[in-house]
Amino acid sequence: MRYFKRVVRQIHLWLGLLSGLVVLILGITGCIYAFEEELQSWLYADKLYVSPTNTPRKPLEECLAAAQAALGKEMPIQRTVVPNDPECSYVFYHFALHENPEGPWYWNERKHNLAVYVNPYTAKVIAVQDMNFEFFSVIVWLHWSLLLKNAIGQPIVGVATLMFVVLLISGLVLWWPHNKKARKMRTWFRWKPTTKWKRKNYDLHIIPGFYSLFLVIFIALTGLMWAFDWFSSGVEWVANGGEPTEQSAPALSDTTQIASASPLAAIHRSLQESHPQAKQFYINFPQDKKGAYGVYVNAGDPIRIENDYLYFDQYSGREIKRETWADKSGGDKVHALKYNIHVGAIGGLPGKIIAFFLSLFAASLPVTGFIIWYSRKLRVKSV
Repeated sequence: MRYFKRVVRQIHLWLGLLSGLVVLILGITGCIYAFEEELQSWLYADKLYVSPTNTPRKPLEECLAAAQAALGKEMPIQRTVVPNDPECSYVFYHFALHENPEGPWYWNERKHNLAVYVNPYTAKVIAVQDMNFEFFSVIVWLHWSLLLKNAIGQPIVGVATLMFVVLLISGLVLWWPHNKKARKMRTWFRWKPTTKWKRKNYDLHIIPGFYSLFLVIFIALTGLMWAFDWFSSGVEWVANGGEPTEQSAPALSDTTQIASASPLAAIHRSLQESHPQAKQFYINFPQDKKGAYGVYVNAGDPIRIENDYLYFDQYSGREIKRETWADKSGGDKVHALKYNIHVGAIGGLPGKIIAFFLSLFAASLPVTGFIIWYSRKLRVKSV
């Protein structure tokens, strides 16, 4: 048993040294991103909120035209977020990649990533924001790929996360006490005024780790679902009861129809009638003549997350397909839930608070672990 723990300790040490900096970055950015929605509402209040008037909101086409004019014809709008809240602005997005990107950073491959905020009562542009360098975009890309291109950064983050999971499991093996006295010392802080800082650092490394181990592993595993397709497919396969997730047929518009003058207005009216309590609608524009408008309905309840996906003909504005929560397979539901699980939103505000502290603890592990290793290394040198 002693030899086994010695081997595990070496594995724990080297995996910690190899992945420590990445885990530190992931933990800190995870803390920030857990409260992205709340922080954005505060930081960008001048863009996100408007003062309602007695007049109805302008048709969506008119707001789209204003946003498109602000960007120019060479940068077509591809997506819009339309809140139901009368005090919120509409946001329109354009995104484009460089054909031959140079440089290793994520912004080297992103030609444009722009957001246009429009007042829905006046159809006037409030602001145009470059999302490539927006604070939360930088945070999410730091968390996603260390600000590197996907092809470079994603494998690094994925491997570091996988190492972290092994570190947590090996840490439990090293933590496991051999008697009752050791168990008491490893499950609660027993600090005295004379307790040395090295002992405090050691306790901060192992005691919170014991209580948060399985939750931190769970969050790390949801992160692996983005990092590795094989892992995501495996989880969905299990959730489907041993069956692969079937891809549904794409929704296509009827190209033989005469185009309506205002299909977006018809789509917006239909969405408001069918989902009056929804928080907001994410409308993706068709990319070719056969494509359809794809709409993700955010019901505004991260705990239930019973959100619908609707598709509308780009010419008539007529609904042609609907995917409800009940229609989804187990794998599709897991796929839909993984983001809210990862950031703690699945538990509402308490869940986000828990995710914040779990991420903070995860960020502290490489620091306290490095101090333990370096202190022992100095002690050995001094002998």
